[in-house]
Amino acid sequence: MARPRYQQGSIRCIGKNCWKIRWCEDVRSEGGTLQRIYRARTLRRVNKAQAREVLEAHLSKMNCRRLFPGINIPLARFVAVEWRPNAALRLRNSTMRMYSFNLEKYVLPMFGQVPLQEVNRSHIESCLSRLRQKGHAVSTLRNVRSAISGVLDSAVDRQFITYNSAHRIRLREAGSKTERRYYRAPDIRLLLSKLDEPCRSVVLIAVSTGLRIGEILALRWKRVDLLRGTLEVAETYSSGEFGPPKTRSSRRTIPISSSLLKSFKALRPANCDAESLVFATSRGTPLDPHNLYSRVLAPACDSLERPRVSWHSFRHTHATLLHDIGESLKTAQSLLGHSDMQTTLAVYTHAIPDSQRRAVERVAEVLNPVGPNLCPRATSQRFVN
Repeated sequence: MARPRYQQGSIRCIGKNCWKIRWCEDVRSEGGTLQRIYRARTLRRVNKAQAREVLEAHLSKMNCRRLFPGINIPLARFVAVEWRPNAALRLRNSTMRMYSFNLEKYVLPMFGQVPLQEVNRSHIESCLSRLRQKGHAVSTLRNVRSAISGVLDSAVDRQFITYNSAHRIRLREAGSKTERRYYRAPDIRLLLSKLDEPCRSVVLIAVSTGLRIGEILALRWKRVDLLRGTLEVAETYSSGEFGPPKTRSSRRTIPISSSLLKSFKALRPANCDAESLVFATSRGTPLDPHNLYSRVLAPACDSLERPRVSWHSFRHTHATLLHDIGESLKTAQSLLGHSDMQTTLAVYTHAIPDSQRRAVERVAEVLNPVGPNLCPRATSQRFVN
């Protein structure tokens, strides 16, 4: 079927500041046959002029013949044939596994047979709504949305579709957010006294430097400079594989304290290969963080009758201690390797109760000259009646 030389599309108001735009597209079946289908997209919180701009920006590609007919195949087939064989080129292995798990368990069973060109916002929102009704956590819903968005981004790049319908789908928090547990300095000292090596040294490094557990287990002796007192974070270990750090900002060189430097000197073997790991099994392979946690760290927390903490909690502990001693936010960001300073402030720093008490005492000292005047006096009648 021939493509029309020019089309204007249509705009229809479906509510207050809510418009539906429609247009035609030619799609190509797997057999090569062209067929014309109608497309529709809902725009919210925009006026008619803004909706018209969105429609015209989309139609301009087709009217100028810059958009060629895509292949209309089911979503599940696109995932199997196009996305999965090539996604590993730009995704980390852990991200790839997370996307694949969510696609196979939640997405494809619900609308995997829907043609890729027809997957729209309502399909995605219906999927997320069903998961929420079943009681899944918001974090699960975010992972599912990210998986769908990643697949649709790939489809846009390959010109199978023109728009990612998962964009701008927001999820609200359901109830109060669980506060991540962390240990204060006295609890850390008590915990260290109960731990055996190498778990004790791993926890000490995590609390002292804020390194992620994967960064600690991938640390090699060639990246520990005992003369300058620094260590370089250039590798991470996760799910049985070595890889680059999480982000570009995570690749960093940080100083280590004099006390921690003594610990590293005590750990270093006499005849040490520069490529060997700081923490390794008898066969030279990396330690398993799950075994280390379940066999050593968790039982130690239980013996102290303290809440169990995760490896990541020690990173929170380090950030909170930096904040408590008055270090700048920029310093904390560089030590933790965060790309966004807001992450350092909003997620990784917690108010220690002792710091809160010192803060209110300082406010009381400022108000001290006014304090005696706040003692009970003759109460105004307008507050009595």
